[in-house]
Amino acid sequence: MMKHPLETLISAGSILLLAFFSCLLLPAPALTIELAQKLITMFHLLDMNQLYTIIFCLWFLALGAIEYFVIRFIWKRWFSIDRD
Repeated sequence: MMKHPLETLISAGSILLLAFFSCLLLPAPALTIELAQKLITMFHLLDMNQLYTIIFCLWFLALGAIEYFVIRFIWKRWFSIDRD
């Protein structure tokens, strides 16, 4: 059975889309004002908007990576046709 050449790209894109939906459903960690100010000064950021942009990007990447490995494990464990 031949695989489609874009199957890997489409599966990675769909998993990233799932991660995007998860980011919309799961709120990012909320920081206290003191912790936010401490992080802004530690990383030399301009304001809290820049801090939360970085937090949301990291949250999106973390959820995408977790979902990718979980879905890949489930697919290979129970649904894969190729069982070597």
